[in-house]
Amino acid sequence: MLTKEFKQIFRNKVMIPIIFVVPVVQMILLTYAASLEMKGIQMVVVDQDLSQASRLLVSGFSGSPFFDLVHSTTSYPEAESMLTSDRADVILHIQNDFEKRLYVEQQTDLQFIINAINATEAGLINAYSTQIVQEYNSQIRAEWFGLNDSGGMKLEIKPSYWYNPLLDYKIYMFTGILVILVTLIGMILTALNLVREKEMGTTEQINVTPIRKYQFIVAKLLPFWIIALFELAFGLLVGKLLYDLPMVGSLGLLFLFTCVYILVVLGIGLFLSTISNTQQQLMFVVFFFMLTFILMSGVFTPAESMPNWAQKINLVNPAAYFMRVIRMILLKGSEFRDISREFFSLLVYAILILSLAVTNYRKTT
Repeated sequence: MLTKEFKQIFRNKVMIPIIFVVPVVQMILLTYAASLEMKGIQMVVVDQDLSQASRLLVSGFSGSPFFDLVHSTTSYPEAESMLTSDRADVILHIQNDFEKRLYVEQQTDLQFIINAINATEAGLINAYSTQIVQEYNSQIRAEWFGLNDSGGMKLEIKPSYWYNPLLDYKIYMFTGILVILVTLIGMILTALNLVREKEMGTTEQINVTPIRKYQFIVAKLLPFWIIALFELAFGLLVGKLLYDLPMVGSLGLLFLFTCVYILVVLGIGLFLSTISNTQQQLMFVVFFFMLTFILMSGVFTPAESMPNWAQKINLVNPAAYFMRVIRMILLKGSEFRDISREFFSLLVYAILILSLAVTNYRKTT
């Protein structure tokens, strides 16, 4: 049965690209594309002061790698028109008394109008803008007013970033994409393979042979369990060669946890195949589960930032466990005692979902 399954997999012209080509493309493209870092923010400057102080501020934005000054004007309605027509992301509005108030009152106002249709993008623009204004403020206080310290004391902050010192977002994203690929192999391909057998009628033929049900199911699941582990190993190799992915923790521990995780997604795939009669039906069901699992797993944003009710629902999301553990092991060097809760939770999850899937499979075939 195992020999037959491997031959069937490698003869399938659709499945081979999904197993070997798609992961490589996704690991290379999505790691760069799926990033929360922003560059090339289109800024329109409305400088109604045209003073030395305003030009110094504008130069701070023009010298930043995050902003592109696409237009400069003295007309606010013109800038607002560019923002509403999606030709700009943010407007920097400098009023005509900017330098005068800065000299006389040692304080003045600035206005940023940010396109906040995308809340995440707007938050990043605000953070980048605030940082540049703070640097400008320090420069003005030091050069114009001599206020670079307080009573001869100067407070200097030197942050230390643990586990990702260079704040390389590719490292964070690559581990998340690797989880998605392993889940894709274990859940979707397993379910598709089983439903395809059902559509072709070979399942009924096998059921009348002396082969027992557990032998049939093991032969169906084991090849994809092996392929998913191979995808993980291949992905780690690609990550090390292309992105210098840190591997601080034990790879053996990571593969041990992955073995249990794959059992869970294999069980989910088997269960979904029992409630679907055609591959088209299966794809609709799988799309719902995969989309929910991925978006709630913490691949883009921390799962801890979700509402409490969402975090409780996330307890049945196996991808959330693996997403957290793979980053803990590779980036932090966590040991078994640090991931024991996730490990035993997934172990119980695997026993329950496999038992449910096998029971349901016997009822429907």
